[in-house]
Amino acid sequence: MIRTMAVNQTYQLMRDLSIEELMNGDLIWYWVDFYNPTTEEIEFLRTPLNFHPLAIEDCINHLQRPKLDYYEDYTFFVTQALNQQTFTREEIDFFLGKNYIITFHYKPSAEIDEVWKRFDQSTSINRWDPSHVLYIILDKMVDNYFPLVYQIEDMLNEIDENSKGRTMEALLEDLFDTRHHLLSLRHTITPMRDLVYRILNSERMTYINGKKEYFSDIHDHLLKLTEMIEANRELTTDIRDSYISLNSHQTNHVMKVLTVITTIFMPLSFIAGLYGMNFHYMPGLSWKYGFFATLILMVLVAIGMALWFKKKGWFK
Repeated sequence: MIRTMAVNQTYQLMRDLSIEELMNGDLIWYWVDFYNPTTEEIEFLRTPLNFHPLAIEDCINHLQRPKLDYYEDYTFFVTQALNQQTFTREEIDFFLGKNYIITFHYKPSAEIDEVWKRFDQSTSINRWDPSHVLYIILDKMVDNYFPLVYQIEDMLNEIDENSKGRTMEALLEDLFDTRHHLLSLRHTITPMRDLVYRILNSERMTYINGKKEYFSDIHDHLLKLTEMIEANRELTTDIRDSYISLNSHQTNHVMKVLTVITTIFMPLSFIAGLYGMNFHYMPGLSWKYGFFATLILMVLVAIGMALWFKKKGWFK
């Protein structure tokens, strides 16, 4: 699907013009949005828009790393939004020229739809231009990163507090899922931060002059997000190490108890085995109270060893 909007010389908004009308019309600037385009619609990028084949290939082969490429009279951007439910990355591509902006995406984009609606309903069309559209869309994308990071922080707090009394195995499973989400966020936000940094320091993108402070604000947000992600990754590492240490401590405690029990029963097993050999001339076999005396001896040995272990602090 292709939709278009354009601003004519009298600053009137014109909708749903064909691409040929946009190219040949007397317009100040225009915006074309390609949403899940067909093969025939993709051909418009080649003719009449005449974009570079490598840029078109990057659009078709989606889920590229966020990047910025300069061409003769336009700049090509690859950006990534994040799905709020699945944490998956969704690519949005931009062709930005002096008098046009082209957006290209296969998945629905809430950011583009919101900006498109704002532009369509705006009463001050003269304040809009292609670089302003780019800024607002990027700003919306970055703003939508924050709820995901906050959601992860809430998940980490729940894992750390364990208010529901869940098992350690279930907590560790959620913890590793959270680390996976953080890694996905970092693989998106860090390249986006570098992309915006290149925009701020670009000498070729003269058509964003006067708006660099806006892009600088986006860059500040991305820096904050990067710091939050790194802090949360460190927290997941600390929680993981704490759970592993606790598990090791509990395992050691169980092994210590079993070792004490085994050690106590070792002399008892020796005594039982010694008198179980059934030699005919073994001392004490014919004694009337031999069995009871042996039991008393075994009890005294067990009690004595238990008291000795307690004195050594093995039962603490």
